[in-house]
Amino acid sequence: MKVKQAELKAAAYNIDDFPRWDLPEVSFIGRSNVGKSSLLNTLIGRKNLARTSSTPGKTRGLYFYLLNEKLCFVDLPGYGYAKVSKKERQRWAPIIEEYLGSRVNLRGCLHLIDSRHEPTEDDRAMSEWLRAHTINTITIATKADKMSRGALIKQLSLIRKGLGFFEDDLLLPFSAKTGAGKDEIWKAIKDIV
Repeated sequence: MKVKQAELKAAAYNIDDFPRWDLPEVSFIGRSNVGKSSLLNTLIGRKNLARTSSTPGKTRGLYFYLLNEKLCFVDLPGYGYAKVSKKERQRWAPIIEEYLGSRVNLRGCLHLIDSRHEPTEDDRAMSEWLRAHTINTITIATKADKMSRGALIKQLSLIRKGLGFFEDDLLLPFSAKTGAGKDEIWKAIKDIV
């Protein structure tokens, strides 16, 4: 998809802040610092629309990015970052759960996993939750440029096994640095939208 227009349209810090529209939405979820904002920026062809940070846990709400007045990407707070207070995580949880569990606009979710590591307990729990709620999910193995091709193939196999994937479950490697995987991810997004 050629993105000609992209803007941050809404920031939701509670359920009442969700935009009221009929547009299809695709959400981005994963551990803090896994590369959600970098993937979003690469897909839309902008450097800094979604703010990236070297400090994990910076996304504090749900951010709705409108693309070409037709599609919305939704950046969700990262999970699994210990330095974010328990109170803050408890505040996010019902908002994220309400969004993922009840939002009629949601067409699917990009679940990001760091390709350099086996899935964490949080990654497994999120993958199982998405599957249990029958949400169309595209799993993205980020930071794929950080290892050799052979090592990446081995890691993808470990991720598939760690998440209990079936043969047809989608797992796409991606590199924000090189853009590798961008076209395959867009194709998968079009398929679920």
